[in-house]
Amino acid sequence: MTLAAAVPAAQESPISIGSRLEPLFDTHLVDRLGGKAVLRLNRPTPREIAITHDAPWEGAGSGYHTVFQDGDLYRMYYRGQQMEVVDDKLRYPTAEVICYAESRDGIRWTRPELGLVEFQGSRRNNILRDRFGTHNFTPFKDLNPACPPTARYKAVGGVRGAQEGDGLYAFQSADAIHWSLLQETPILTEGYFDSQNVVFWDAERREYRAYFRDFREYPNGRDIKTSTSKDFLHWSKSEWLEYPTGRKTQLYTNQVLPYYRAPHLFLGFPTRYVTNRGLLTPLNEKIGRAHPRFGNDYTDGGFMAGRDGRTFQVWGEAFLRPGPVREGRWLYGGQYQNWGLVETRAEEGPGTLLPFLPADTDREISLYASEGGWVPGSARMRRYTMRLDGFVSAQAPQDGGELFTKPLIFTGRRLRLNFATSAVGSVRVELQDVQGKALPGFALDDCPEHFGDFIAREITWKGGGDVGKVAGTPVRVRVALRDADVYAFRFE
Repeated sequence: MTLAAAVPAAQESPISIGSRLEPLFDTHLVDRLGGKAVLRLNRPTPREIAITHDAPWEGAGSGYHTVFQDGDLYRMYYRGQQMEVVDDKLRYPTAEVICYAESRDGIRWTRPELGLVEFQGSRRNNILRDRFGTHNFTPFKDLNPACPPTARYKAVGGVRGAQEGDGLYAFQSADAIHWSLLQETPILTEGYFDSQNVVFWDAERREYRAYFRDFREYPNGRDIKTSTSKDFLHWSKSEWLEYPTGRKTQLYTNQVLPYYRAPHLFLGFPTRYVTNRGLLTPLNEKIGRAHPRFGNDYTDGGFMAGRDGRTFQVWGEAFLRPGPVREGRWLYGGQYQNWGLVETRAEEGPGTLLPFLPADTDREISLYASEGGWVPGSARMRRYTMRLDGFVSAQAPQDGGELFTKPLIFTGRRLRLNFATSAVGSVRVELQDVQGKALPGFALDDCPEHFGDFIAREITWKGGGDVGKVAGTPVRVRVALRDADVYAFRFE
């Protein structure tokens, strides 16, 4: 990604960032890039299969997963349903149910026998619900301080929105297992609610936010709306999301949430939807005979970021590609990303964690995505991992490149960077005034080469690392990179 030249400095108002973490997920703080530097969308690393939907009440129709950490327990919710194509017809041998799995580390998952719902004469299963709202039941833990204990966990489930009574319905639970309707009428009706809808408490802005799909006029097609509420029951009129840099595809699911390490930022992991692409595999042909749209349409995983909850920068490249052409990949319904990010322990490599490094050096982000759809017995969720703050980076080759921020006002005495270099690569930093002149003691020539791979490395100059004397005044940050990636920075 490249950026145009900045607005002249005299016309810019400094942006106050305090001491908060600032990942480079969007271009809000970036003035320009120099040399061969680019902003790059990084893709997650595929890991093991987290769960295979092979139970009799699950199957190829399973989907719309939610994952969140609740104390020392990781919780997963999803729809279970069998689906198959027989004699050129699409069949659903079992009804939709809501299923539950849990984990102590976010890596190894179990399906507890809940004993709540009878399936084919037995209650030995992990089914939470088999009643209203099962198609796309999406829970969250409500961290609103005013939330009563009886509704500490909330969820939404949607009915399309085309007929009277359709809409987004609210559920409540005291223990995340036993659920009931919060009220008998929908909380939102202006949308098309048959895909995964998400609602959460936004602690930064002290309000609930909802994101859901609707249809724009041709040629825009499937897209995302948002609404807000102070009490979870009464909602503002829904509005379309805005994309100043445009979007390349229709957006099916949205998976929007505040980034837990920097909650002033919103991330989205939408399903990108492409129509009429053509038949790629024999399985596509088989599906297409039963349902032409399902056979010719494709989905993959996208990424977007924003700051006000409505305006998002959508990356034109896929965050999660379908991968090699295999049975169960390259399909409508593939690469649906779960809603929720969780931290897990990073895979142990050679060596011992050094005592001067922060504890989060040993952590990484896990997320999950579907694969193996339409094939009975093979529908599954795979875990993927990212470094902390690692979704986007400023990157430059060994020939070098530079990133220049807009004027910023910060608080704190230290500057820390999340970066990674090669053995010969480096990162150096200069602090400038708003006109772009190096501040005394903080010029690029005063900064030694910093190298290695760190989540929060302190930047120092010849005179040390204390930047407190320029805190509270507008500064620009210039970062020079050689064979390096910079993911985030923070004054603290």
